Amino acid sequence: MSPHTLPPRQAPAPERAVARHGWLQALATVLAGLIAMIVTASLGLWAAGAADLPDGAFPRVVAATVVTAVGGTIELSGGAGAFAETQAGLTVVPLSVTLVGALVIAAGFLRPLRHRAVAGAAELAGWAVRVAVLWLAALIGLAVAARQTFEIPLGDVGDFFGTSADVGFETAVVPTLFFGLLWLAGVLVLALLVSRGAPLPARLLRFQESVRPAAYAMVGLLLAYVGLGLLIGIVVALTRGHAAETAAVILLGLPNVLWLTFTIGLGATWDSQVEGPFGLPMPKILDDVVRGPDVSTLNLGSLAEYDGRVWWLVAVNALLLLVAAFVMAARSPARVRLWQHAVHMAAALVLTVLTICLVARVSAHYGLSVIGIGDLGGDLGGELFLRPHLWSALGLAVLWGLVTGFLGGMLAKGVRRRGAVDTDDDLGHR
Repeated sequence: MSPHTLPPRQAPAPERAVARHGWLQALATVLAGLIAMIVTASLGLWAAGAADLPDGAFPRVVAATVVTAVGGTIELSGGAGAFAETQAGLTVVPLSVTLVGALVIAAGFLRPLRHRAVAGAAELAGWAVRVAVLWLAALIGLAVAARQTFEIPLGDVGDFFGTSADVGFETAVVPTLFFGLLWLAGVLVLALLVSRGAPLPARLLRFQESVRPAAYAMVGLLLAYVGLGLLIGIVVALTRGHAAETAAVILLGLPNVLWLTFTIGLGATWDSQVEGPFGLPMPKILDDVVRGPDVSTLNLGSLAEYDGRVWWLVAVNALLLLVAAFVMAARSPARVRLWQHAVHMAAALVLTVLTICLVARVSAHYGLSVIGIGDLGGDLGGELFLRPHLWSALGLAVLWGLVTGFLGGMLAKGVRRRGAVDTDDDLGHR
């Protein structure tokens, strides 16, 4: 072969440019997440009628909503001097706001890390620290803004004594900063676990084959539930009216309702009580079950007494879990065995259900005592709580995970996966 017939030497392909991830990019990530959360909370509260709050309190209530969405603590207090005393407490996470912020911040965190196979631990830690420092500054600003006091009329009693009570809220700064940073750390770690294209330090690469497919499947499962509920909510708002109330639920508490429903479909049981002026953002069937002076039980059996269609939740859960298990197995290396798929699915589902049980619980109480005479009750007091039977829920998650993980692994056998060997192609190259 002459030199003229030799193929021309190809120039080496240029390496893909790595996006910068300095302070400016960290600021853009934090601002984007914060703006997304504020907009979502503002629209949800506006739909719920909070724009009519007195004393220009709407922006402060929005700030308080964002604080609670990232795990922050809001403290309630009030009274009327020595005449009346207010006892109040509130624990609730508006998961719609939480989810929007988590998705936006995760996307911003992962964007500069694209097109990378491996990243050093120091590099990832430095990028995360930049985001965390600016996030901490944002939390401090929210904590300062989230405080307000409202006057509560006492009716005839107040008119007789010529007084009124007040109730206010403010942010507990130290717990808010701690849990807010913990929330951010969870979002960033989960983003690295879910994204197949995100780089990991070399020492952690051996864990990605078992952890990443399961994490991706669980996040996809939860988002699928939210997407399905969003579609149903839009149809209900367009066909049955109550558009404002439905929009408020969607923008503030849609995952609260849907992920609670998901655990009930697995067979889990929740205890609940709604008394007084409080209410839960939930469908009418759930509100009918839980409203009253006694503690109510929320599970498939109790809900079926009101509407037999709730048994369809079992079928929906089975289908979505099977799809999630199939996706997990299809994204796993071919050498992973069926029993390993089952164990991975069970472990991932247990962690998912545990997270739902921790973040979806609700507790609220408001009471007013006058001249030391107990809780006046009525419109001046009430109690609301929603809490799971945790251990039984986790046990059911293990069972569902083992079964669907095994079946999903069997269904994925026919899918060509990383590490699989094509015998015909291999022989053809010999």
